[in-house]
Amino acid sequence: MFSDKEQRDQLVQHLEGGAAYGSLESFLDAIPFEKIGQRPCDLPYSFYEIFFHMAFAQKDILEYSVSSDYKASNWPEDYWPSAPEPPGEEAWEDLKSDYFEDRRLLKEFILDEKNDLSKPVINSQKHSLFREILLVVEHTAYHTGQLLIIQRLLGVYDN
Repeated sequence: MFSDKEQRDQLVQHLEGGAAYGSLESFLDAIPFEKIGQRPCDLPYSFYEIFFHMAFAQKDILEYSVSSDYKASNWPEDYWPSAPEPPGEEAWEDLKSDYFEDRRLLKEFILDEKNDLSKPVINSQKHSLFREILLVVEHTAYHTGQLLIIQRLLGVYDN
C-alpha cells in the first residue's frame, strides 16, 4: 500500500513528464524562435499554437481547482491564440515562464497534504482534485506528443 505522500509524489512525477512521455524541459528550448510559428506539412497548428493551448488549459484547470475568483473561459476561442506565432520573443518567453510557474503552483497544491485529492474542487461538486490533476497530465501528454512531431517535421528534433 502506498502512503499519501508517495501517491502525491507519483502524481507530480506524471505532471512533470518523463515517466510515460518526455518532459517539456527536455526539448522545449530546442526549437528556434523563428520556427515556432510555422505550420509544417499543412498541419492546422504551429508549435506556438499547441504550447499556448497547453499553457492556457493548465492555467484554467488550476484556477478552476483552487480559485474562488474563477471565471469560465470561452471554448474554443480563449484556448487558442489568434495567430500562429507570438507577437515577439518576449511574449514567447513570458508564455513559457507562465506555464512553468502554473505547473509549480499545481505541484505545490498537490503536495500539500491539507488538500484532499478525493474532495470536490472549489468550483465543482462533480470534479475532484484527483480528476483535475489527471486531466492536466493527460492533456499535457497528448499535446507533448504533438509538439515533438512538429519539431521533427521542422527538422529540429530527432530523438
